[in-house]
Amino acid sequence: MSGFVLTYFPLRGRGEPIRLILADNGAKWTEDVIQLPDWFAGKCPLKKESVFGQLPQFSDGDFVLYQSNAILRYLGRKFGVAGSNDHEVAVIDMVNDGVEDLRQKLGRFVFFEFETGKEKYEKDLPNQLSAFERILSKNSNGTKFLVGDKISYADYNLLDVLHGHLNIFPDCLSAFPLLTAYKARIASRSNLKEYLNSEDCKNRPFIPKRG
Repeated sequence: MSGFVLTYFPLRGRGEPIRLILADNGAKWTEDVIQLPDWFAGKCPLKKESVFGQLPQFSDGDFVLYQSNAILRYLGRKFGVAGSNDHEVAVIDMVNDGVEDLRQKLGRFVFFEFETGKEKYEKDLPNQLSAFERILSKNSNGTKFLVGDKISYADYNLLDVLHGHLNIFPDCLSAFPLLTAYKARIASRSNLKEYLNSEDCKNRPFIPKRG
């Protein structure tokens, strides 16, 4: 039995790219689910124990790691999907930082501006997505991955961010043929497809219920 344990809320959120990289690489893991009311009420001892007072927490046996992107990079190296040479490693890291920027913008919108800033966010979204369309176009004309000939941890991260946007703006990729094909191509990988179609994934919301 695997010693992988993901400790996170009953959401997709920052835990989802970690689940995607684990699933695609055939790893098994255990979910340690922390309820949001308990976390914010200070009823969870882990909040004081965690390095920055945040989740997710990821355990690989006795080794414990925090910060979602650090966990992604760790798993990327563990599964051999962190770049094939120094240049690829650096570019994957750069692109993943760009995905993180977009994830943060989505988070601010969802949690603080959903009722008042939806039109503005949707209007600006093509400017954000166009960067990734350009990145894809420069690698085998957009027929493969973000970087190189092999999937990387940045691809799992971007796939999740795209899913998050499509959940709110179903037509947001209509002007981006490379991103549209890329999303479908990555999601159709056999292990990922099985995970994405699983009840665990389908029943896990993108964001907490409102009200």
